[in-house]
Amino acid sequence: MPAQAFGFALFLFCYYAHAGTWSTYATLFFANKGMTVAQIGVLMSMIQVLRIVGPNLWGYAADHYDRRVLVLRLAGFAALAGFSGFFFGNSFGHFMLAMVILNLFTSGQAPICEALMLSEMKGDLTYYGRIRMWGSIGFIVSVTLASLALEHYGIVTLPWVAAGLLVATIAAAFRLRDVPRRTHRTPPPPLLSLLRRREVMAFFLSTALMVAAHTALYTFYSLYLERNGYSKTVIGAMWSLGVVAEVMLFYHQAPLFKRWGARRLMYLALGVAVLRFLMIGAGSHMLGLLIAAQLMHAATFALHHSASVMSLQRWFSGPLQARGQALYMSISYGAGGSLGGLFLAQWWERAGAESVYYVAAALCALSAMAATLSFRWQRNDGH
Repeated sequence: MPAQAFGFALFLFCYYAHAGTWSTYATLFFANKGMTVAQIGVLMSMIQVLRIVGPNLWGYAADHYDRRVLVLRLAGFAALAGFSGFFFGNSFGHFMLAMVILNLFTSGQAPICEALMLSEMKGDLTYYGRIRMWGSIGFIVSVTLASLALEHYGIVTLPWVAAGLLVATIAAAFRLRDVPRRTHRTPPPPLLSLLRRREVMAFFLSTALMVAAHTALYTFYSLYLERNGYSKTVIGAMWSLGVVAEVMLFYHQAPLFKRWGARRLMYLALGVAVLRFLMIGAGSHMLGLLIAAQLMHAATFALHHSASVMSLQRWFSGPLQARGQALYMSISYGAGGSLGGLFLAQWWERAGAESVYYVAAALCALSAMAATLSFRWQRNDGH
């Protein structure tokens, strides 16, 4: 077990507790402040859009100055300063500025923490899943407890809850310390030359398509269930079921990766994703089918995420560790998530809710094709 395992787990718990609680309930907060649906859509899109910029900016600073923990702490204080804007002011412009500052700084924190973890593990990712799962646990615990607080005290208390979790994230960052880098006999290749490799481009195209497909869940799943007559209790239970499946996979993944390897498990995750989205699209009135599809979140998120992180180590390690994680976050979740959300929103309007999930299945199939090319080119090029 890595020496800082508890510190990493605590940071991820607090970070995803804040991110999950704010992203889940911010729409209700903005509506309460008089924002229109269109304005709320633009405000919430900043979470994805700033992932294109923030992780790369802070990943570069962390790698260039070799002070990852310092960058992590400073980003936390800056995010808290930006978040203070939600306690006063009621205009769209005011909230827009606060969302930009908050997400500019928080978007880089998870990749830097993961880069620290990977440096300390020195290529042995046996315990990666058991540490990363605490982020998922933080998400579900906080979202559940916050729902009780908001039910009792009202949505106006959301900024206080979310700010408290931001303070906890900063405190957790003070438990972490920088990890000495392994010395490399040769300097790392320039970042741009790495990104020009066809196998690297195919890898990032694959992960972006997979995340784009998952916006069918993150953005539309609750609305999809509600439109098909399911209660808020059932909707909440379905989300919880997915996160529990994700946590269980993270906990038990080490022997799977030792036996089968990242490439085979990546293919498995992508194949399961195609099936999962087809089941959701076809099973809108079959609760049993929807439950089975939700259990597949273990493969389509947790297994895919871990396989992606392990695949990244082939190209981005040592002095490029933080920027590799940042690129994964910004290309996959920033660009893939933003474009996927916009595209599927238009598709919902034109072709109906069920068809969104058939399109998501097609995106997963395209992702599998790109992953196949990436792995094939790696073998052919000797990388």
